[in-house]
Amino acid sequence: MQASELADREGAAQRRPGGREIEAIDDRLVRHQAGDDTIEEKPRQNKVMPESRRLILASTSAYRRQLLGRLGLAFECVSPGVEETPVPSETPAGTAQRLATLKTHAVAARFPDALIIGADQVAALGPHRLDKPGNRANASAQLRALSGQVAEFHTAVTLLDAGSGQHWSRVVPCRVRFRELSPQQIETYLDREQPFDCAGSAKAEGLGIALIAAIETEDPTSLIGLPLIALTELLARAGMPALG
Repeated sequence: MQASELADREGAAQRRPGGREIEAIDDRLVRHQAGDDTIEEKPRQNKVMPESRRLILASTSAYRRQLLGRLGLAFECVSPGVEETPVPSETPAGTAQRLATLKTHAVAARFPDALIIGADQVAALGPHRLDKPGNRANASAQLRALSGQVAEFHTAVTLLDAGSGQHWSRVVPCRVRFRELSPQQIETYLDREQPFDCAGSAKAEGLGIALIAAIETEDPTSLIGLPLIALTELLARAGMPALG
């Protein structure tokens, strides 16, 4: 789940992208023209609503790209390339909101008339932040610590109107209660999922759902890394409603 996209702390729960999907994202720009989660070589013939404004997702996260694709809006993905180190004494929610907004401003100069989406997620277990494990040993340690515990995921989304400079932000909290996990269950899960790019080491969009006893949130997509309920509200304010 996500402390560092904290250059993109990815969301924690959408299906794990395949290699071909990840390769479709370069370090600079990816065009996405279909509102679907299919591999781009064989897109479905879904209708895409025409928009008068260019829409930019300031992220190269495959999870966030797939989530935004659900809305059927044409958009482009751009790497924000921002430093994501937390500020001392900053709360997890504060870090997520600051970085989500920073990502939108980082690409605004390249797209001066666009609507730009930034998102960030910070996960914590009590006073301890949960970063991406990066390897099996760290993932195993995270899951042992999370066994029987409740983790907090703070997912922020910012929408910047680069033309006017106006922006809107929301932070959506999510509480995840983990089951009591045996060492064998943890190792079996790591063998099958290998969630080393996921803060908290549990991908709820895949087998990681078996690790979880309960999820409490107003927006289930927030756990994946892009709260779509909040985002559709912000897009409507900016004049780009998902349903026209």
